Amino acid sequence: MTLARYAEKGLFAPAKIADVLMTTRDEIARTAGLGKDAVQRKDRITSQKTQKRLREMIEIINKIEPRFGSDLMAYAWYRSEPLPGFSGQTAMQLVRAGRSADVLDYIDAVDAGIYA
Repeated sequence: MTLARYAEKGLFAPAKIADVLMTTRDEIARTAGLGKDAVQRKDRITSQKTQKRLREMIEIINKIEPRFGSDLMAYAWYRSEPLPGFSGQTAMQLVRAGRSADVLDYIDAVDAGIYA
């Protein structure tokens, strides 16, 4: 899946992300570790923090999507599957804690045949 599917005018668009993942903007905010204002107010949508968190979430979903065959299944994994080696935390919990790089490294390690 291309990242452009989630973007509008060169920015990640919470409404487009919510449409693709069949959820609400408020839920997108929650799963990215953002407040509701971050995905509703235009000035907050364009902020560096909001765009960074949305990008991190989408990068992970985009990277794992081929394994599950759909964005929706990848999003479900992101939200609910405890990751070995991370004290049972999910990808969503790790992203919310600012550890998206750890999730991407974990996915790369699993893809390379190294299991946590």
